[in-house]
Amino acid sequence: MVQFPSRFALLAGCAFLALPGSASAETAADAPDRDYLPREIIVTGEQQEGYASDDGTTGTKTPTPLIDVPQTVAVITSDQLQDQAITQLGEALRYVPGVSLETGEGHRDEIFIRGQETTADFYLDGLRDDAQYYRSLYNVERIEVLKGANALIFGRGGGGGVVNRVSKTAQTDKTAVTAGGSVDNFGALDLSGDFNQPLGDNVALRLNGTYEEFDSHRDFYEGRFFGISPTLTARLGPDTKLVASYTYDDDSRVTDRGLPSLGGRPLEGFDKAFFGDPEFNRATNEAHIARLRIDQGLGGGWSANASVQYANYDKVYANLLPSSTNGTTVRLSGYEDYQDRENLIAQANLVGEFDTGGVSHTLLTGIEASSQDSFNGRRNVQFGTGTGPFTGSVDVPIARVLAIPAFSLAAPNRANDSELSVLSAYIQDQIAIGDHVELIAGLRWDRFDLETTNLAGTLTARVDEKVSPRVGLIVKPTEALSLYASYATSFLPQSGDQFFLIAPSDQAFEPEKFTNYEIGAKWLLTPDLFLTAALFQLDRTNTKGPSPTDPTLVALVGESRTKGIELNLVGEILPGWQANIGYTYLDGEIRTTTSSAPAGRRLEQLPEHQFTAWNHVELTDKFGVGLGLIYQDEQFASLSNAVTLPDYWRVDAAAYYDITDQVSVQLNIENLFDESYYPSAHGDNNIQPAEPFSARIGVRVRI
Repeated sequence: MVQFPSRFALLAGCAFLALPGSASAETAADAPDRDYLPREIIVTGEQQEGYASDDGTTGTKTPTPLIDVPQTVAVITSDQLQDQAITQLGEALRYVPGVSLETGEGHRDEIFIRGQETTADFYLDGLRDDAQYYRSLYNVERIEVLKGANALIFGRGGGGGVVNRVSKTAQTDKTAVTAGGSVDNFGALDLSGDFNQPLGDNVALRLNGTYEEFDSHRDFYEGRFFGISPTLTARLGPDTKLVASYTYDDDSRVTDRGLPSLGGRPLEGFDKAFFGDPEFNRATNEAHIARLRIDQGLGGGWSANASVQYANYDKVYANLLPSSTNGTTVRLSGYEDYQDRENLIAQANLVGEFDTGGVSHTLLTGIEASSQDSFNGRRNVQFGTGTGPFTGSVDVPIARVLAIPAFSLAAPNRANDSELSVLSAYIQDQIAIGDHVELIAGLRWDRFDLETTNLAGTLTARVDEKVSPRVGLIVKPTEALSLYASYATSFLPQSGDQFFLIAPSDQAFEPEKFTNYEIGAKWLLTPDLFLTAALFQLDRTNTKGPSPTDPTLVALVGESRTKGIELNLVGEILPGWQANIGYTYLDGEIRTTTSSAPAGRRLEQLPEHQFTAWNHVELTDKFGVGLGLIYQDEQFASLSNAVTLPDYWRVDAAAYYDITDQVSVQLNIENLFDESYYPSAHGDNNIQPAEPFSARIGVRVRI
């Protein structure tokens, strides 16, 4: 296996020799005026007030307001995260229509965006963070969900969209200390601290840290999380800024695979029962992420930046899990899985703002090189029968506490080593034609080189070179209203989104392709209230399926399609009333038979209707209340369409009181009316029951 030091030198050299990056308003002081920019563009994690955001830089890698990005983008700001007392990424995404949560087997973030499942389309400050683990939000300023395929900005994957976390960064203009803690009625607690300190006129240090203990209504469920993240900001000159950061996350928790199904519905009467072994069902992860970014203003409307990120993930999880039930007994199987991953990413961009013949341009050129080494191993559980040989599954009587016979781990049945190298180059031009028409167009080239070795020592390899286009047209009748149409594509190699293994039979197959068509409108009703609407169609093609000429052979004939409507109103509706309200209608099906499902099946975990609303109303200078609503239509747990998760409404509430200017208390209630429902699943027999009524009280101190 190639060692990382030599790769680091190659990748870092690519980034800093090209010296490009996503420009900020601060590093483009000499750029020509842009009347269409309604306010300052915030590229790094500098705090904004309220729920609205006008920063569209992630969607273009240029200083672009959100109203001029021809794509649906949902944003959750730090204010909303604090108001909802949310500390984990998955919980925050419940309030984003068009996103459905998968249970992630009880050990990772896994979601569906526009009907497309992913464990890997997660980003941190625009750089890939694709390992399988749970992501905490203690060092995050905001969350951005960019919907629809768009390989030009993000590269492979992201068929339905991507989730980007924007980090908190050190600020040179103030000293600030924030500390907080909360506890809920099940005993779960969290403690957090945020310390920002200037170290002179041009240097600042920020330190974020957290400790959490997990608990819930589920029997035996518990765990803990520790995270610490220092960041350093240094202004090396009037046009040069450097940001360095490091994050260490340590997570340990019970792996809860949920309930089996019976008669096409979740098994009833056992929402608290744990279908596993609390001593064996454990998941641990250690993540180290180090990042360096430099922004450089070049004068004359040009700016550049370069980023390098190194990440190391060490993950082990083990579980017994239910696979079926007849209502009297439940069948259990199990395994232990271990994953190690090292990522090294270097990215560089050059941004220029200039005019040609009365036409304004914002030109982006960039390169990205990445290297990823992964190992994935597995050992299956064997149950002792007492008199005969060990077996891979066992039937035990259903009870609140299962009587599980003795078991052990067999010899490894999986040991996959993979080496992935990616080289990318892209160009994009945003063209303003007069005051009312803008065109965005670009291409990205990716070279994708993957080699894998399995347990038997079989080496498989494939190299793909793909070109991904993006085109968008924006018409602006007024500065505050944009109408747009866009076309964009993405691709995913047949190895899947984690790239642990290429099966020998898959070496000959081209990647899957995602094509997104979208028309929409974005209206800045007031400087702090944003209304968006979109109509889209997302086609997935090149999926494996039976050959129409010989069903015993596999060919790239499978197709699926998702169509939908998305609406969002976010910001200050009236003085003192902040809200984030969204609705999505989704319709998706298998159009041509695939290896997973026949034509005509509805896509899994794709609710037809989703509605979310979170409101914060200040009743006095010191007292405010919050109200949240979630509606999720019924959905199929898997492509079998055999098990249905019923629809549900959930009501959340909150109250906020400022004791002094520095001290505040907060009460959050989830599932106010104690509804029983099943929000997510991993297949037909790993269904997660929702938490009943729960109350959390917290205190926050600001200095």
